[in-house]
Amino acid sequence: MLLSLVLHMYSMCCVLPAAVLLGTAPTYVLAWGAWRLLSAFLPSRFYQAVDDRLYCIYQSMVLFFFENYTGVQILLYGDLPKNKENIIYLANHQSTVDWIVADILAIRQNALGHVRYVLKDGLKWLPLYGCYFSQHGGIYVKRSAKFNEKEMRKKLQSYINAGTPMYLVIFPEGTRYNPELTKVISASQTFAAQEGLPVLKHVLTPRIKATHVAFDSMKNYLDAIYDVTVAFEGTVDDKGQRKEAPSMAEFLCKECPKIHIHIDRIDKKDVPEEQVYMKRWLHERFEIKDKLLIEFYDSLDPERRNKFPGESVNSKLSLKKTLPSFLILSGLTAGMLMTEAGRKLYVKTWIYGTLIGCLWVSIKA
Repeated sequence: MLLSLVLHMYSMCCVLPAAVLLGTAPTYVLAWGAWRLLSAFLPSRFYQAVDDRLYCIYQSMVLFFFENYTGVQILLYGDLPKNKENIIYLANHQSTVDWIVADILAIRQNALGHVRYVLKDGLKWLPLYGCYFSQHGGIYVKRSAKFNEKEMRKKLQSYINAGTPMYLVIFPEGTRYNPELTKVISASQTFAAQEGLPVLKHVLTPRIKATHVAFDSMKNYLDAIYDVTVAFEGTVDDKGQRKEAPSMAEFLCKECPKIHIHIDRIDKKDVPEEQVYMKRWLHERFEIKDKLLIEFYDSLDPERRNKFPGESVNSKLSLKKTLPSFLILSGLTAGMLMTEAGRKLYVKTWIYGTLIGCLWVSIKA
C-alpha cells in the first residue's frame, strides 16, 4: 500500500503540471485569436508586439513549472549578455526539454516573448500549438532534399521588414542525440568521416542548411550567434555511461537536479558567410561542444565530471517572473469552466481550433 501511495504521488508530480499546461491552451488560443482579429487591419509590428507579450505570459507559466516547481538548479557558464539582442541560438539537441532551455536563457534577458523556433515539419500537426507556433514566427522545415529554402527566406524577410525582435532557436543536429540509438550515432559518425570531418562522440554531425539560410537572410539584422551547450545532470548510469536525457514528464517528476548551460556569444562578423566555409565553422563549433561534453561525462578526474570547465553562476529564477502568469491563465481557465457556456466554448476551441489550425498549416506552413 505504501508503494502504491509513493507511485501515485510520483505520477502526480508530472500529471498536475501537464494538466495545467495543456488545460490552459484553449484559453490562451482564444486570447490570441481575439487579438489576431482585432489587429487584422493594423501594421504587423503592432500584432507582433502584443503577440510577443502574450507568448511571454504563457511561457512564463511554463517556466513556473519547469524551474520553480521542479526546483532544478540552473548553472550558467560563459557569457550570457544581460540585455536582449537579435540572435540565432544554436544548441545541441538531446531532449524534449531543450526548447525550454532556450526559454530559461531568454527570460534572463527579458527576451522570452521573442523566442521563435525552427521546427521539424511534423510538429505543425500538434493540436492548437502547431498552428500557433507558425503564427508566432516559428518555421517548419523538412529534411534534406525537401528543405524549402525559398519559403524560409521569405518568412524571415517578412519578420525583418516588420522589425520583429528575433531570438531564433535552431538545433542543427536535426534530431535528438540518444546514446541508446547506436545506429543513428553510427550513421552520423560515418557521414562525418566520409565528408572528411572529425567524428564526434556526444553530439551528432550538424546539418548546415537551416543555419546558413537563417544567417544569410538576417546577417544585417542580427547582433550575434549564441552557441549553447547543454548537459543534464543525473544522465549517467551505474557503470558511468551516458544515458538518455530526461523527457518532459521525467523532468517534471524532478528527476533532473541540475542543468548545466555553457554559452559562447559569437559576434556576427566572426561567422563566415559562404555556405562551404560556414559548414566547416559549424562543425568546429560542434567539436567544441563535444569536448565540453567529453569533459562533463568522461573526464578521468572525478572532480571535473558533471560540470563544464570554468566558473559557473547559480542562476535562480524569481517567482515574481512566473507566478503571475500561472495565476492569470489558470484563473481565466477555471472561470471559463465554471459556466456551461464557458465549458462549451472551451471544448469547441479544442475541436475547431485544432481542425482550423491543421487546415491552416497544411496550406501555409
